[in-house]
Amino acid sequence: MANAREIQGRIKSIKDTMKITNAMYMVSSSKLQKARRDLKNTEPYFYMIQDSLAKILDTAPEVGSRYFDERPEKTGDDRVIAYLVITADKGLAGAYNHNIIKLAEKCAVDDGCNNMLFVVGQLGRHFFEKRDIPIDINFKYTAQNPTVNRARHISEKIVSMFLDKKIDEVYVIYTRMVNSMTVEAVSKRLLPLRKEKINVQNNELVKHYDDATFLPDAKTAFDSIAPSYVAGYIYGALVESYCSEHNARMMAMQNASDSASTMIKDLSIQFNRARQAAITQEISEVCGGAKQSAKNAK
Repeated sequence: MANAREIQGRIKSIKDTMKITNAMYMVSSSKLQKARRDLKNTEPYFYMIQDSLAKILDTAPEVGSRYFDERPEKTGDDRVIAYLVITADKGLAGAYNHNIIKLAEKCAVDDGCNNMLFVVGQLGRHFFEKRDIPIDINFKYTAQNPTVNRARHISEKIVSMFLDKKIDEVYVIYTRMVNSMTVEAVSKRLLPLRKEKINVQNNELVKHYDDATFLPDAKTAFDSIAPSYVAGYIYGALVESYCSEHNARMMAMQNASDSASTMIKDLSIQFNRARQAAITQEISEVCGGAKQSAKNAK
């Protein structure tokens, strides 16, 4: 059994670690709430964009053919599929990064050799680089504090490559936050767009489009708005992943704090036993010395 001094040192070390885990929990909680507010504040804008696209398609169904191009003539190795993989910049988030990288390997690495990887987050880039899996080395975006501006830059690059027919399909692999306790890694197709997915979100706004006129024409209006729609989807994926990351980190830090509390409780029992044993030993030594002194006096 360790002596009381060693046990005290271990308890102090665990308490210091608990201060760190509790602080990380509070930081992640604050960032999670801020990201949720930002997403909620921007949702009406992107819903309006989707409503506008839906109305344009309802008025002129033939527009936007470039964005709906399925390219059935390209099959097999001729078809290039791009994957936008959203990971984190930091660890200590449980299985968050492992789950998203595992799904990315299954979808992008194992299913074909002509796939392209665009990775957001340092951990994801480091993982694929260490395993010599080709990624776009010029595509360097952080996962921290997602912004609409960053989503626009990402969408501009991806949409441009799609329209230039350098890539034929685009999927975004991110972590969706089901609720405060459950997150899941998912893969969603981003391009080409599906007309059935572009629906009016706010039926009260439909009447405002009844007499709308699109200038200079519906096609130009659609081509101008569609990139913003893609950027909105990417922004939503970035924020969802960011929220999922901090939710996973909160749970990991909470579990670490709970484990630390249990360890401190067990060590406290050991400390009390060690101290009691030391006191008992001292009393025994004093009693033994007193008896020996009494014998010598006789």
